Amino acid sequence: MNRATRRELLFGGAVLAAAMASSRTRAGARLDKLADAMANGRFVTYQPTAITAINGQLTSASDDNIRADLAVLKPHFDSLVTYSAISGAERVPDIARELGFKAVVVGVWSITDETEIANAIATVERNRAIVAGLSLGNETILGQRGSWGDIAYRIGQVRARLPGVPLATTEPFAQYLDQSDARSTLAMMDFLLVNIHPIFENWFRSAKAPNWADFVVRVSQRLAQAFPGPVLIKETGVPSGPAGSGFDEDMQHDFWRALETQMPRSNARAFSYFSAFDAPWRASDASPTPGAHPEEAHWGFFTETRAPKKVIADMPA
Repeated sequence: MNRATRRELLFGGAVLAAAMASSRTRAGARLDKLADAMANGRFVTYQPTAITAINGQLTSASDDNIRADLAVLKPHFDSLVTYSAISGAERVPDIARELGFKAVVVGVWSITDETEIANAIATVERNRAIVAGLSLGNETILGQRGSWGDIAYRIGQVRARLPGVPLATTEPFAQYLDQSDARSTLAMMDFLLVNIHPIFENWFRSAKAPNWADFVVRVSQRLAQAFPGPVLIKETGVPSGPAGSGFDEDMQHDFWRALETQMPRSNARAFSYFSAFDAPWRASDASPTPGAHPEEAHWGFFTETRAPKKVIADMPA
């Protein structure tokens, strides 16, 4: 299926266009905080360094751990995108507000976890001055942990509890573009939160940083042309390791400097730096895509001990 056909399949048709226009009308001024942070702020995608998986069970992050993480990030970033609202991560917006961050997009990992949903609603209610949006589910479709209908149900349920809060979910771009049954759920969303990873494309090794960045820009443009709300890239980039997989800090650095040049931020389309800190445990964590993924340990701008990498060294404060 060619690109034009895929886009028409998912986004074409007057019914869908009308439904999405209705969603934008419902959103109205709700998107102002998100749009302002996208255009004038600097997002980073963040999970507390204290949260790791041991024998399949998550450890917890304390307020002190989160505060220490955010103190390292604050000179460089003023907005956050989180992954979950359990294991202490639900406290991130509270502490970010205390430290003067501009905006937080709150993440929910599992749309079937009632405790996490309740935590997310509570943290939004406590922090309405800083919460710019809520993402219900992280790669639910890719990981086969639910359906588009399940996501739509949660969006409707949470919208009833949190009127005025922009809602979305997070998936890789292909899930939005390739699956026709996504259309009704997309019509309910107020903004698009998307993962665009050039390293998983088969041409990656034969290209250079400007080409990697150009791919991200082109995909985001295609999404922005099709979806009439803000498009925020939650994940992209090049990991800094491991060397055995052909990655290094120079590649990571060069990608981000290229993307900054090629994709100026706006209130309609922007990116979040991915990610705040390395997570060594992720290399052996369960993945929705087959095979080993040692690169998952090395996405951070800082190591797991909060040491800066080359990519952050020449980033203006």
